[in-house]
Amino acid sequence: MSLLSWQRLASPRTLFRLLNPLTTHSIKLKPRAFHQNPLTKRFYAGDKKMVKYLTQSEAINVDQELFTSYRFSVDQLMELAGLSCAHAVAKCFPPESHSRVLVCCGPGNNGGDGLVCARHLSLMGYKPVIYYPKPTPKPLYEALSHQCQMMEICAVSECPSVEVAASQYDLIVDALFGFSFKPPVRADFVSVVELMQQTKLPIASVDIPSGWDVEKGRVNECDLEPALLISLTAPKLCARHFRGEHHYLGGRFVPPALQRKYELNLPVYPGNELCVKL
Repeated sequence: MSLLSWQRLASPRTLFRLLNPLTTHSIKLKPRAFHQNPLTKRFYAGDKKMVKYLTQSEAINVDQELFTSYRFSVDQLMELAGLSCAHAVAKCFPPESHSRVLVCCGPGNNGGDGLVCARHLSLMGYKPVIYYPKPTPKPLYEALSHQCQMMEICAVSECPSVEVAASQYDLIVDALFGFSFKPPVRADFVSVVELMQQTKLPIASVDIPSGWDVEKGRVNECDLEPALLISLTAPKLCARHFRGEHHYLGGRFVPPALQRKYELNLPVYPGNELCVKL
């Protein structure tokens, strides 16, 4: 090749013609999708900060500060929690399809939340029936029970069988045990826990699925799997093991300073909602 040919080949115009096909056709790369597994997704809400899952001792400390430093009363928080639960139930299981609700209440604050939830569900068009095997002999719980009676909410004295529950109810609200629970399940509640384990009805658990360890989740004697878990104040460690379809956070009452102290990173509640999906 002559020197003149090399010069022509190396000229800017020639190089442009040679390179033009490479530069005019852009290569489109598909972005790589990041697939979160269900467990990972549950750690993120609101502004994508990680929502803190509380240990049993942390949950107790947060509650105590609400009562002491912030001077919330037990019945005040119980009313807010139970109302939040009723709203979460209504979002997932509307009364048009799940009006007949068996509300199973335990002896402590979780049971009180259940009584409040039943009262509000009755005002939302549901037909709740309360099973309260071991009522707490304290004025607060007696008042909550009385309110339900005055609202013409029925109660049953015996735990229904799996067959009876299937024919009479559309949904079970599990409000037996809270975050102070430690296995095993006591004798008074074995039958109702067994019902919830064996039934095919959807179950909405308040804060802690009954029989679960607050931090470890399922234990050998209880493999209860609710369709809806309503965490209160902040989710507990056991919620990491929740595999149901609906996980909501209820309790739009935690003061900002308390959230910062425990680094709760709670999600933003949309609009005027009382619960938020996690």
